[in-house]
Amino acid sequence: QVQLVESGGGLVQAGGSLRLSCAASGRTFSNYNMGWFRQAPGKERDFVTAISWSGGRTLYADSVKGRFTISRDNAKNTVYLQMNSLKPEDTAAYYCAAAAAVYGMGRSVSSYAYWGQGTQVTVSS
Repeated sequence: QVQLVESGGGLVQAGGSLRLSCAASGRTFSNYNMGWFRQAPGKERDFVTAISWSGGRTLYADSVKGRFTISRDNAKNTVYLQMNSLKPEDTAAYYCAAAAAVYGMGRSVSSYAYWGQGTQVTVSS
């Protein structure tokens, strides 16, 4: 069992930056691959990025590649999403998710067993 709490969302102008954090508690954080997803009103929850349990492998959606960076600090049980050059189309609720490392690391919602409550990111033009 893992509990996840996101923070760091807010309102930012296009071109600006935000840093999201996801604090984990419960079972050993380092045993889990971590992902970030986002969901805009009326749309499905989409993959943004993921990082392996060791931090040695990352995946990014094409839409955020080069702008977003995922990282983790296992000593702090925290995963981060640094978002730069934000665009209005990045506006969404952002969710942190955890998948047991034994299952690998994927891009689909169904790969992740644990989810945070979400944090809203709004990018104005």
